[in-house]
Amino acid sequence: MVSREKKIKAGLHDKLQLLRSLTKSNALNETSIVLDASRYIKELKQKVIKLNRELAASQSTMSDNQSPLVTVDTLENGFLINVFLNKTNSGLLVSILEAFEELGLSVMEASASCADSFCLEAFGGENQAGDIDAYVVKEAVLQAIRNCDED
Repeated sequence: MVSREKKIKAGLHDKLQLLRSLTKSNALNETSIVLDASRYIKELKQKVIKLNRELAASQSTMSDNQSPLVTVDTLENGFLINVFLNKTNSGLLVSILEAFEELGLSVMEASASCADSFCLEAFGGENQAGDIDAYVVKEAVLQAIRNCDED
């Protein structure tokens, strides 16, 4: 009976020390550790509320903005291309894929959504010598969007 009680007490002590380290508490006694953890949780809740407000504000700004958001990240063997446009057009995906083809990029993997807005994430690998940079890819995508808007 005594050894089981010691195991339980040791387990509780280990868990309190883990809680102490996770919450970056300097407290030494159990009550102070729990109080510090409670304060830490309240701080995290406030951060979540603040981030949700910022996210809502940025989404409302984005919905007001009709310009496309295009990001191109250079990877070791290609590019990661993200496109977001608040509107959609039936030929937009085809136009962007044709721009990739003209650049000599082969689409290795892609995910697209064209319901209420246009969203594309694609990984394009280079077929040619590698003289294309991220700026060229971004400008080609933006031109494809402009061309599709004109049609």
